[in-house]
This record gives sequence, C-alpha cells and structure tokens, in this order.
Amino acid sequence: MNYGWLDVIGNIGVLLMMVAYLLLQLNKLSNGLLYSVVNALGASLVILSLLNNFNLSAFLMEAFWVLISIIGIYRHLRIKTAHPYLNESANRQDTGRTRL
Repeated sequence: MNYGWLDVIGNIGVLLMMVAYLLLQLNKLSNGLLYSVVNALGASLVILSLLNNFNLSAFLMEAFWVLISIIGIYRHLRIKTAHPYLNESANRQDTGRTRL
C-alpha cells in the first residue's frame, strides 16, 4: 500500500471530525458554528483524499456530512443575524455582564 499526501489529508479530516465529536460529547464544545465548520472541513478533506482511491460509499457519506454541516452553519448564521440580542443575552449569562 502506498501512503501519499492525499491519505494524510484524509486522515487529518477524520481526526478533525472525531475530535470535534469527542469534545461535543465531553461538553467542551457546543453544537454551534465551530462544530459545524470543523465537521464540514473534516469531511471535505476526506472527500479530497478520495481523489486518489475513489470509494462511492465513503464519498456519499462525506458529501452528506458536508451538506448537513452547511445546513448547521446556515442556521447558526441566520439565527445570529435575525436575533442579534440572543448573543448579548448569552454573553450576560456566561459572565453576568455584557462582553464588549
């Protein structure tokens, strides 16, 4: 088996997705924008690695992972722009005062 740069890129993608999921399960990361972005990036890297040795099942899994993550990113940004006061309220809950 030849282990090339595309394999390294795919493994980095898998690592990103697994670390994000682990941090989510350990309550170290919220299910928000960062989680969705890291998942989209990780899945995109895995798709890139499939250029070397294509596998339809893996491609479909990662393509849907990217699409679902994009939906999460869109929803986060839509809610943030539609309700900017929610961010201010969340900041007050975290520290007891508004962050600047």
